[in-house]
Amino acid sequence: MHLSDFQYDLPESSIAQTPVEPRDSSWLLDTSTMRDHRFSDLPSLLDPGDLVVVNNTKVRHARLLGRKRDTGGRVEVLVLGLLGDGTWEALIRPARRIATGVTLTFGALSAHVASDPVDGRVRLRFDEGADVEAAFERLGEVPLPPYISAPLDRPERYQTIYAQRTGSAAAPTAGLHFTDDVVAGLEARSIEMVSVELEVGLGTFRPIAVEDVTQHAMHAERFRVSEDAAEAVERARGRGGRVVAIGTTVVRTLESVATGNGRIEPGFGETNLYLTPGATFNVVDRLVTNFHLPGSSLLVLLAAFMGPAWRAVYDTAVVRGYRFLSFGDAMLCDRV
Repeated sequence: MHLSDFQYDLPESSIAQTPVEPRDSSWLLDTSTMRDHRFSDLPSLLDPGDLVVVNNTKVRHARLLGRKRDTGGRVEVLVLGLLGDGTWEALIRPARRIATGVTLTFGALSAHVASDPVDGRVRLRFDEGADVEAAFERLGEVPLPPYISAPLDRPERYQTIYAQRTGSAAAPTAGLHFTDDVVAGLEARSIEMVSVELEVGLGTFRPIAVEDVTQHAMHAERFRVSEDAAEAVERARGRGGRVVAIGTTVVRTLESVATGNGRIEPGFGETNLYLTPGATFNVVDRLVTNFHLPGSSLLVLLAAFMGPAWRAVYDTAVVRGYRFLSFGDAMLCDRV
């Protein structure tokens, strides 16, 4: 499989720069019928007994603007996550002249570089005793993808309404369309909803840099799957319902803990699961997802899930004026 197999023409005008209001007024393309809907119609497109699974991770204020203490040079840091040795993994730019031992300052917060940069990534050790998460919340910004140039007036629009524990460097964007009315609509149709967690980080958005897409290496991301989630999947299987993943992060999480019989087991850990065409999907039956960048691992996963039909769906979405990427519209598709 070549990277060129997962390219398509994405007009710049199709890239959504701002979220729509209200959230559930975004468009939703049902790929089984190729009919246009609003996201508020999602409950009516699912069946009683189905199970909707969402990723309830919360986006960290992970973009920090600071300076090198010794020279005053400006730096920008994107915090990716806490490592087991007490350091934080981060992307830093510019990475030149950054080396182990350099001290960075972000207002009242300081960080010491604990590793030389590798592909722009470093390990940082923040001030001992500092409430680092609180400092991020106070000093940092919600990081938006580089293809979004418009400022975000309300940072909460880059959080899902059900976000709980801070841990991600980016939002699970398929969930941004949910409103309380959508959740109530699911409940009214006896469609259960349960949460899992995958801390969205570098693995989800790291570009594919090899021509043979099967050789792309995913960066590991932390996940948590509760007993409640495992039991909900068991109940859905028992009543003949389908498992509907809200976003590719949910797909990767559920398939990482699949037991091989359509069920999952609870647990936590890290996953670098990379799903390419020909992969077996053991748990997820339907997928709600936004429209992804050409040549991305997210698009490769979609092609694995729905087969070659993805291309005709994307071509149709461009022609019909759907909005693409993080603040864009969504699609509902079935597993091949």
